[in-house]
Amino acid sequence: MNSTGSTPEERLASLGLSVPDVAKPVAAYIPALRTGNYVFTSGQLPMRDGQLITTGKVGGDVSPEEAVECARLCALNAIAAVRAVIGDLSQVKRIVKVVAFVASTPDFTGQPGVANGASELFGDVFGEAGQHARSAVGVPVLPLDAPVEVELIVEV
Repeated sequence: MNSTGSTPEERLASLGLSVPDVAKPVAAYIPALRTGNYVFTSGQLPMRDGQLITTGKVGGDVSPEEAVECARLCALNAIAAVRAVIGDLSQVKRIVKVVAFVASTPDFTGQPGVANGASELFGDVFGEAGQHARSAVGVPVLPLDAPVEVELIVEV
């Protein structure tokens, strides 16, 4: 579990992860914006090195397990977008709200389980400050045929 004195970056390292470069926007927007004490991220896709790690619909071409991994990568990309705006992840007071969009087949109802891939990472990285309100929404399609997209509201 998290040691109290460790930073979010140290907790990521203990999970074998590091904050990636901010994913380049796929349209006309910025990855994250700070207003007052809040940072709002744009929807983050499961991109690694500029490419989606998989495409398709959850419950179809994409297994629930693959979708959980996608949500985790979306969360990591959202963390990168937040850090790019605030500089130091130790400034995060709370992950306030997480919205996970899951492109899924009409009969797939496991969106909350997919979203747990993101939620659990935020808990591992930010401890109690990573506990958040959340929506997990099934949608017919996402940009670039991504299976999952995650956005955040963060208090700093």
